[in-house]
Amino acid sequence: MMNNRFATSALLLIFILGLALPSFAQQSSEFKLARIKYRGAGDWYNDPSSLKNLAEFTRQQVPIAINPEYDDIALGSSDLFDYPFAFLTGHGSISMNQVEATNLRKYLNNGGFLYIDDDYGLDKHFREIIKQVYPDEELIEIPFEHPIYHQVYDFPEGLPKIHEHDGEAPRGFGIIKDGRLVLFYTYESNLADGWANPEVHNNPASIRQQALQMGTNILV
Repeated sequence: MMNNRFATSALLLIFILGLALPSFAQQSSEFKLARIKYRGAGDWYNDPSSLKNLAEFTRQQVPIAINPEYDDIALGSSDLFDYPFAFLTGHGSISMNQVEATNLRKYLNNGGFLYIDDDYGLDKHFREIIKQVYPDEELIEIPFEHPIYHQVYDFPEGLPKIHEHDGEAPRGFGIIKDGRLVLFYTYESNLADGWANPEVHNNPASIRQQALQMGTNILV
């Protein structure tokens, strides 16, 4: 049954990428991931091993062609449209002008997907900038029945807790446009810390495994 799920996931991703070809022109059979560079006091560059480790774990578990060597792409860059999946994280503030907001909105509306992981301290600033991107939309809490919690691995109770900050339960939020989840935001979970090399945060192997499995769901 698990092999069938992997096969279904792979076919679904191939189908999605096929639909997105006009917007996301890849130069090889492997697709690459983008890590978002942004202005402000946030450390967008922290834990550089995280995204690479997630890509490597995912392609070992699911038969899809992912290049683990991601690229750092600015919010306002037209190069963003070469990447079907973008990742943003950090601890501090984010600055966004109207050109950057328009570019990100166009990217998301045309098939792109943005995953944001609050690395503690990002929440207030992220919520402010996303209102620039979608002023008429609200972040909604994604129900545990949503496929993102079951795509490859089952998380019937939602996000795993990777790092403790304020004693709050982890929560996942998103924006849905035309029936499609265009961005997913994780709060009080800190998944990306669990993707980093083991010596960075000294997380137990079982916690890292949960983080990588949930990350695989998001990526697929």
